[in-house]
Amino acid sequence: MQSKINSFFKPSSSSFISSEPSNSLPVSSDDWNDELATWEKSQHTIVNPYTRRPSKIQGNDANKESSNDKFKKPISGNGLSRKECGFNGRNLNKKRSYAQFYLELGQSDSLLHGCSTCGVKYAPGDEADEKNHSIFHKNFTLGIQFKGWRNERVVHMPKVERGRVILVLDSDPLAHRNKVQEVVKIMEIELGGGWIFDKLCKVYLFVSSQRIAGCLVAEPIKEAFKVLSCLVDERHGVAPAKQTRLNSSKLQFGEIVLQREVIKRVSSEVLNENHTGAIVCEREAVPAVCGIRAVWVTPSNRRKGIATQLLEAVRKSFSMVLVIEKSQLAFSQPSSDGQALASNYLGTGSFLVYKTGHLCC
Repeated sequence: MQSKINSFFKPSSSSFISSEPSNSLPVSSDDWNDELATWEKSQHTIVNPYTRRPSKIQGNDANKESSNDKFKKPISGNGLSRKECGFNGRNLNKKRSYAQFYLELGQSDSLLHGCSTCGVKYAPGDEADEKNHSIFHKNFTLGIQFKGWRNERVVHMPKVERGRVILVLDSDPLAHRNKVQEVVKIMEIELGGGWIFDKLCKVYLFVSSQRIAGCLVAEPIKEAFKVLSCLVDERHGVAPAKQTRLNSSKLQFGEIVLQREVIKRVSSEVLNENHTGAIVCEREAVPAVCGIRAVWVTPSNRRKGIATQLLEAVRKSFSMVLVIEKSQLAFSQPSSDGQALASNYLGTGSFLVYKTGHLCC
């Protein structure tokens, strides 16, 4: 037994000679090799029962590799690559999309911002929301895009330059009526909704630069009421001019005389007082033919005479028989801007008004 242990450790020749007692028996090299081989086969046989499973590969069966070929590939220190193994079968090459969320904790203007021009509320930072607001804002300020129709009912006006007036009736094709509804929705932002359009109305569209810059809605009526002009004249006396001279002073240097004039500018609120408040009318009704239900011009095209051109188109084409006189036009409960338009167009503060709904059937 001692000989087997000594032969297993197999010391070097020098140490073996020095440490071996003199009375031990010599061991041949052949016997030592046979014993070592027998010991390795019987006691130190390493058995590995684990077998590596093949990785799951995405794609067609034709592109799949065998497990043996897979294991022959060099493995990095971090294991198999993500492209080869994947994570739960997900496609890692797919581009991720992110969404911005907001916490609404009662703050005033952190979530939605209201546009002071078009009145639309949108979320700043949201790409889709800002794009929709930009399109709507452009349609509100410049007008809805309009490339034209094949069969247009154009009202020929001699004074209209770089534009045309189109008349749309309820019997026109659906595409024409849908375009009118788009314009009416824009008008309702400033004029209010639910009353502008009716089936018996005639719609006049002012088209310029492939956009609808103005719209007028007219309807047939039988009677109207005359506004008392005395009250309007009294209100005009509040601020007859935009600028009023308060006082003046003179400075004289020898023969040179300098005169100083102080000019006070009246605010727009004072100017609008002429056409605000209740409208006082006469009790007796007078005959009228056409009622101007609503007039609207895009903000960027105002003060260009578009509303006046629409009124002239109504007088010329509303009746198939004759041209309507200005005194036979009536306005439906006009706002401050509507009162100013009626007074300037008719040349007097005593114009006709009517209530919507009293139509001539």
